[in-house]
Amino acid sequence: MARRVFFSFHHQKDSWRAGQVRNSWVGQKGTTSTFLDAAAWEKVRRKGDVAVKAWIDREMLGTGVTVVLIGQLTAARPYVQYEIQQSIKKKKGLLGIYVHKITVPNGNTSRKGHNPLPDFTVMRDHPWFGLFGVKSEQRLSDIFQTFNWEDDDGRKNMPAWIEEAARRANR
Repeated sequence: MARRVFFSFHHQKDSWRAGQVRNSWVGQKGTTSTFLDAAAWEKVRRKGDVAVKAWIDREMLGTGVTVVLIGQLTAARPYVQYEIQQSIKKKKGLLGIYVHKITVPNGNTSRKGHNPLPDFTVMRDHPWFGLFGVKSEQRLSDIFQTFNWEDDDGRKNMPAWIEEAARRANR
């Protein structure tokens, strides 16, 4: 049985691209949290910050991995940052996937965006001094992997990427 994942992305800019990735995952018997199209997302967003965060928290229930779909503007989105913070708090696996090369219906691609995973750190047992209780900060990008959907054949490889993210989080 494939894992249940949460997809984090810039809803206004990358909904179509995210839909392509999600549909590939579901086509491989994967499951996801509720996936809102642009209109449904706007309906939730209009209810305000507290309502959006409550929706995110509900949708993350039962997921083991958060897949951050990285488009041109993803890293700067407050809700993407919140989703990553919640994933850290709940000890979920994380996976970054660049989606900027996925063409939209008009044939356009986008610019490569900043990967948000290096912007977050967690405390980890230092591999040399863990026995003595010494802790060190590690960037999420040093723990979890990032791939390019097009260049790294995401349709074929995403199940293995998700499993590896779960393994790295001990899920």
